[in-house]
Amino acid sequence: MSDEPALIKDHPLPNCFSPELLMISRGDGVWLEDASGRRYLDFTGGIAVNALGYGREDLADIACRQMKKLVHISNLYITEPALELANKMIARGVGEASGESGANQFQAVQFLNSGSEANETALKYARLYALRRKGEGHHKLLSFTGSFHGRTMGALSVTPNAKYQAPFLPLLPGVEVGEYDEVAALEKKLDDTFAGVIVEVIQGEGGLAGMSREFAAALNRLCRKHDVILIADEVQTGLSRTGRFYASTGIGLEPDMITLAKPLAAGLPLAAVLIPEKINRLIHLGDHGTTFGGGPVTTAVASKIWDILSNPQFISQIREKGEYLAGKLGTLTEKYSFLGGVRGRGLLLGLEVLQERLSKSSDSAEVMPALLTAFREEGLLILRSGANILRIAPPLIIGTEEIDTGITIMSRVFDKIESGALKIAD
Repeated sequence: MSDEPALIKDHPLPNCFSPELLMISRGDGVWLEDASGRRYLDFTGGIAVNALGYGREDLADIACRQMKKLVHISNLYITEPALELANKMIARGVGEASGESGANQFQAVQFLNSGSEANETALKYARLYALRRKGEGHHKLLSFTGSFHGRTMGALSVTPNAKYQAPFLPLLPGVEVGEYDEVAALEKKLDDTFAGVIVEVIQGEGGLAGMSREFAAALNRLCRKHDVILIADEVQTGLSRTGRFYASTGIGLEPDMITLAKPLAAGLPLAAVLIPEKINRLIHLGDHGTTFGGGPVTTAVASKIWDILSNPQFISQIREKGEYLAGKLGTLTEKYSFLGGVRGRGLLLGLEVLQERLSKSSDSAEVMPALLTAFREEGLLILRSGANILRIAPPLIIGTEEIDTGITIMSRVFDKIESGALKIAD
């Protein structure tokens, strides 16, 4: 093993990527190894994708067996793995236990390739529903401050971040932005001129801000009143990440459509939109499609993952480990003056960094990148959310011993900062 990390500075990727990238070569459980042999504890989970960690022979065997039979046929046909997975997703319903329907029972599943594409599809179907049920003039879409729904043009249009949007203006017309988790503002804005509302229960890129039960109830009530399609973007929070199979159920949100992606196929490209009967009956042949979405390999793997992630015991363990991790993070906030509160639920947690206490300059933008680099150098990979939140989304199979290891590494970095041995700004 080399003493130096495998950092690649001269790479052929476009300039929208970091000029310096860590080359990861393999993974095992919740650990990753770079090309030089250095190991890292993974608190990122591939940005909440690798829910079952790395090096899973059971998933590799499923993919291998399916690839030997059939890799791709397009959506002109259907395969047994796609049919099996779709039936499982519909049969589960939206309740906490398998088979519970909750507010809605889904009738169809649209398979796609990515979270952005799933959100694009849901937005299209919201407008399709409004046009075919209510007629013209009801096409507006509502998203919220702090939200992130993707990088494609439609998904970007409902992602109100000037940094992301500005180079690509003009975007989709008819999009309005409301204040996240503000009931009074929602009541003033939402009416029957809207086709759809898209919202995250916990904002993955928005500092892990979470929705209140009061806001969820207002969304349910107003969307029903005005016949507006309510879309829950569960690309990051879905499939047990927050200690609930769907984060929506944890706060009483009753979406018409749910979008899923990140952990659905353990790193293979697969996404889905869960569609109710009232929308499905208005969709005509050819209204939408996908060449690669729902292929036999990705859905075969996803079917196994669905079984694991929907197991009540597994979900209960996520809640327990999430509470354990949150408690450990809480002890850090008590010890270090430059740390604020703990956010999130389950194993999607955030730790607030009070950047002004670490940087003397008025511009503290360099604090978070430097902090992430310091963790990496100590063998911990971690994310950020918003301007000043350390986002922790490890593989869901992580154990308390590995959580303790991560907290120890974080403490080691924070001790160096507090003692002045490590300068991360100015």
